[in-house]
Amino acid sequence: MGRRGYDGWPRYVSAAEKRQKAQKKIAKLVKSGAELDPVEIEGRTIARTFWGKGWCKHLESFSDYSNRLPRGRSYVSNGLVCHLAIEECHISAIVSGNRLYNVEIKITKLPAAKWAKLKKQCAGRIGTLLELLQGKLSNQLMAEVTDQQNGIFPLPGEIAFDCSCPDWADMCKHVAATLYGVGRRLDEKPELLFLLRGVDQDELITEGTKEAVNAEIAGEKSKKSTRRRVSADQLEDLFGIELNELTQDHPSPVFSDTVITGKTVADLRKTLGLSQKEFASLLKVTAATVNNWEKKKGSLKLHEKNRKTFIEVANRAG
Repeated sequence: MGRRGYDGWPRYVSAAEKRQKAQKKIAKLVKSGAELDPVEIEGRTIARTFWGKGWCKHLESFSDYSNRLPRGRSYVSNGLVCHLAIEECHISAIVSGNRLYNVEIKITKLPAAKWAKLKKQCAGRIGTLLELLQGKLSNQLMAEVTDQQNGIFPLPGEIAFDCSCPDWADMCKHVAATLYGVGRRLDEKPELLFLLRGVDQDELITEGTKEAVNAEIAGEKSKKSTRRRVSADQLEDLFGIELNELTQDHPSPVFSDTVITGKTVADLRKTLGLSQKEFASLLKVTAATVNNWEKKKGSLKLHEKNRKTFIEVANRAG
């Protein structure tokens, strides 16, 4: 308990006196070898940037926190958060009161489904990581990232806290001060929010690039597939036959020596959009064989096996 005044009530301690006491406690801890990173507030404004303001506004939107947040705001503004560290899904702090209190806050990792949905919504709409961290994106996009239910900020049910003070309230003023301190930290390092939620902010950038590449690959495959789909009329012109004659009763139509030439093979392969190696694979011969066929002048005398395979490939292509 603090010292009491003449009327029996706790003696009033000014903000300046609280700050002075906190600084003495910090100096004592540093002298003993502790590495501290206090939250320093200039003036009465806790956060000034997009992410810092967004974090504080998010906290204040929940009625569960409304009773305790004002005292916490006063504590952090008066420099009483002597140390604050943010790690993956975890916050630790030392807050000065009647003595130094240790605060531990656990934040649930952002659910994979929510993160995947958010990345999909933002795909291709975030140009650089710098734009994201500086909040210099469209209002619509940032509204999605910071949406109270579907964005990256944690919900009350995703925050668990503990303080070494004797206050048994759901949220004591030291925890509230720590949460406000996070808002100030995000002013300096907004990427800490992504670390806190256990996700990689770079994925918001690369996801759009990956989707664009996949779309391009799919488009190229579609074009290649289109090139390989040759109409029956084209094949009939190349082979000099009618494909409807290629039935089970006529599995091996006879090509005249004047029809199957090196040029015929080359024209069919190019129409299908295949390399010599790919075309040879379809015909179950070597690439050297196809190369020799295409170079040869005049008619080709194919083995019966090669002739059948040739026709089968033509049928499948049609």
